Amino acid sequence: MVDLLILILFVLSGAAAGWLGVDLLPETLLIQVDDAERLRLVLAAAGAGFGLVAGVLFRQLRRRLMQQVRTMPTDLLISRAVGLILGLLVANLLLAPILLLPLPWEVIFVKPLAAVLSNVFFGVLGYNLAEVHGRTLLRLFNPASTEALLVADGVLLPASAKILDTSVIIDGRIRGLLDSGLLEGQVIVAQCVIDELQTLADSANAEKRGKGRRGLKLLAELREQYGRRLVVNSTRYEGKGVDDKLLRLAADTGGTLLTA
Repeated sequence: MVDLLILILFVLSGAAAGWLGVDLLPETLLIQVDDAERLRLVLAAAGAGFGLVAGVLFRQLRRRLMQQVRTMPTDLLISRAVGLILGLLVANLLLAPILLLPLPWEVIFVKPLAAVLSNVFFGVLGYNLAEVHGRTLLRLFNPASTEALLVADGVLLPASAKILDTSVIIDGRIRGLLDSGLLEGQVIVAQCVIDELQTLADSANAEKRGKGRRGLKLLAELREQYGRRLVVNSTRYEGKGVDDKLLRLAADTGGTLLTA
């Protein structure tokens, strides 16, 4: 849906630029045109085509960027973002005197040109400085980030997220795995698993009710003990059962499904 909206936005922007661009043409050229409305339609169609091509390229760039962001460690993402923001801040502080200068009309284009060039230059500079030296600062403030940085460098392989099935929560073995440190990565509990545990806890059958309550109690204790490492995924998937939904979640996140 987002990709479609991006394409529509680029196409409409290109068509509008072509339609309104006729007003920017020199009068000497407009005099030679017999049908101005036809010229508007031609330029609007050309602009829409250019916008479609630009939209496809932007969509591919966006997908590639989102893929990098998903696989990038949070510490490294924060350091790069801070470097980029600081670079843009410095660029705009240096631009303020230039933008206040009274320039002749003939060279007024220098202001927007300087704004674009300086923001690009200092933004890239801040990003690169954070890339090179931000890791040292991260190690000083957060020694635990060393592992994440080694993963980003390709020295270590990232640990995949672990997705818990209802059965592995009910039998309680997940607690032993977490306490022993043998289980790496994030631990994901799907909303459909919580719903199934709640259904069991509300069951009229005493055995099922005991299993559901035991599972919910264990989840509450694990969330209190491990904090942000245990994540509840609230995405609601379509499927015939909990197993189908968990398989779709594992496919989307690249996680490993744990079951008893």
